[in-house]
Amino acid sequence: MRLSHYLAVCGVASRRQAARLIDCGRVSINHQLAKHTDRVNLCEIETILVDDKPILAVQDKQYWLYHKPVGIDCRLLVDDPHSLLHVLPELPRLYPAGRLDKDSRGLLLLTNDGQLTQALMHPDYYHPKTYVVQVDKPISASFLSMMAKGVSYGDVQTRSCDIRPLSLTAEEDRFEIVLTQGLNRQIRRMCQTLGYKVIDLMRTQLLDIGIDELAEKTMRPLTAAELLSLKRAVN
Repeated sequence: MRLSHYLAVCGVASRRQAARLIDCGRVSINHQLAKHTDRVNLCEIETILVDDKPILAVQDKQYWLYHKPVGIDCRLLVDDPHSLLHVLPELPRLYPAGRLDKDSRGLLLLTNDGQLTQALMHPDYYHPKTYVVQVDKPISASFLSMMAKGVSYGDVQTRSCDIRPLSLTAEEDRFEIVLTQGLNRQIRRMCQTLGYKVIDLMRTQLLDIGIDELAEKTMRPLTAAELLSLKRAVN
């Protein structure tokens, strides 16, 4: 089994994230710096370390929802006191399937299922994610129309999306938006391009799974129905 695949199966990270760990020289096999071409022989005992710590054997798959507050960084950085790493339990080892930027809040899926994470994050699958956004001034019909059609900024052209105001008042500054992309700070950059500044951004739903009554800074396991719905969507 390829090393990056094995790390994903063990719940260390997704395949893509595992590849980055190998690139950064943070993985070793039998005390030798690992390479992308390395393979893991499941019939032999090998010492595999990530950041000089032995990885655990393949674990049962875990699926949790976390209500991330503003101020938590989804990058798993040991030296960052604001890192999600310091919020997660030591066991089971979990990591986020997708990210929310530090200034955003809301629903985050935590898992050790690398294959599921890869399927959720891959841009070709168009998995919907729903957000409630507040901006710094009342939104206009032209703003909603341009957002829905997709916005160009830098060398990026965003996909068309579903968007609606949360009320029909003239002073409404909040809207709900459903994206099928996961570009870095996408909503903030779309709004900025159109002359608006995001002052609050909350992810409320991933596919059919909603944040519902999950309190901020708390986590819970997925229900059997939610897990079934999630796996059907990515298979």
